[in-house]
Amino acid sequence: METSASDTKKPIQIEIFPKRMIKPDTVERLLNKICSLEGILRAFIQGPRLPTKVPFGPAVGTPVHHPLRTNVHFGETEMGLEILVGRITLELAEKEVMEEINVICEDTLPCGFDIREGRFIQTRQTVSDYAKRGPKADPALYGLYDPKSKVESQVNFLRTNEKE
Repeated sequence: METSASDTKKPIQIEIFPKRMIKPDTVERLLNKICSLEGILRAFIQGPRLPTKVPFGPAVGTPVHHPLRTNVHFGETEMGLEILVGRITLELAEKEVMEEINVICEDTLPCGFDIREGRFIQTRQTVSDYAKRGPKADPALYGLYDPKSKVESQVNFLRTNEKE
């Protein structure tokens, strides 16, 4: 997404930062409510990774069966949750959606939370994006680079353009 000086409709980025880590069932309810809103361009969830194997110690290599490592369903998408969600970043088309998101968070999150406005996701292609995806990468993927995973396992498209 290239921007020019005449582009006055820049997307707004917000970050939902709960006071505690969110359990998978709460994440599922929150994402379902957020996905039902119009005006969400991109969403990005972050948190500490839940390991699949013990990384060190006497039990190194043993599988870890973490109870919070489950699948979540939102919209028509099913995604394996490989992290403990601690932060949700959203890119919005307009500021009016922020009020609706605040109401959704108050209803859904069992703990306190902060909503911050700022720039949390890159809007231009980074060097890491270029190295991972090449010069003709999809602008919706800018800034969503994770060096430890494959694109298929980290990106889920909820809505696609009807042109495609």
